[in-house]
Amino acid sequence: MQLVHGGDWAGFETEYGRSPLDFSANVSPLGVPQGVQDAVKAAVAAADRYPDPLCRKLAGHIAEAGNLPQEWILCGNGAADLIWRLAAALRPQKALLPAPAFSEYEAALRSVNCRIRRHFLLPEKDFTVEDSFAEAITEQTGMVFLCEPNNPTGRTTPMPVLEHIMTRCAAVGAILVVDECFGDFLDEPDTHTLVPWLKKYPNLVILKAFTKLYAMAGIRLGYALCSDVELLGRLRMAGPPWAVSTLAQAAGCAALREQPYVQSVRALIRTQRPFLQRELRRLGLRVVAGEANYLLFRCRTPLIQPLRERGILLRSCENYPGLDDTWYRTAVRTEEENRRLLAALKEILS
Repeated sequence: MQLVHGGDWAGFETEYGRSPLDFSANVSPLGVPQGVQDAVKAAVAAADRYPDPLCRKLAGHIAEAGNLPQEWILCGNGAADLIWRLAAALRPQKALLPAPAFSEYEAALRSVNCRIRRHFLLPEKDFTVEDSFAEAITEQTGMVFLCEPNNPTGRTTPMPVLEHIMTRCAAVGAILVVDECFGDFLDEPDTHTLVPWLKKYPNLVILKAFTKLYAMAGIRLGYALCSDVELLGRLRMAGPPWAVSTLAQAAGCAALREQPYVQSVRALIRTQRPFLQRELRRLGLRVVAGEANYLLFRCRTPLIQPLRERGILLRSCENYPGLDDTWYRTAVRTEEENRRLLAALKEILS
């Protein structure tokens, strides 16, 4: 079976009998914080009870951390769960997506027979979203998805353009969904978020997740923010009531206390991203100037299988609309791991 996403460590282990060095999934390279591990172990004793379907304790902690009303928060089984709930609950007839972008937006929308318009981002402009995207929002557009920073390009949209998009969506009555799951890896995440606009724009839905920053991909935990409480209620009713397990709720509460860990991750990415970008360019590769914990680059030489044979997983981007099999995405990991990737690439390309 051909998988859509990266992170297929299980397939590698089945084939090779060992664990890979995984650059195909963009999660913190520092592993699950110890405090989160301890919280999950402690929560096992309460696993005989159903989890709180409203995630009240966790939502309260998220509200306190973000200085937000608790009723503006809906927790889910990862951001992907919330993306599919949005499509199922609102069932837009037409939607606008940037391309390339995270594939779950289109998959969820197609499941409800939504007609999708792709707005292709230009490689010669490093795939930056421009005002032309806002101008593509019409009276018939029911939903718009954006990813900030975008996956797989790692690029953010200039704030004036985001304001133009918000204004345009409000004018035509479109729901604007902004995926900020990788926003925590930006050098200044507080300066590039649409959270301050939630009150002004009740049609704005922001998605966030614990997956990336806290290396909690296997726990499955994310949340949606929206000032339209009725809309969040519709999302809640669009899926099973116990979407977030007791263990995941405990993990989320613990993660929000892991500020030293967060500082360490951000410091690592702030150092290693420019290092990896520079060294990839020294190998003669075209690298998009990403701003998160991953980099998009182009290489005419096939890389997936040769790296796999060397115990390394890389994300091919050939299944992203607007890209082909010469584009790859790599996570930014520790210096030792990044050097191992670079050494393997140098060997393959020599």
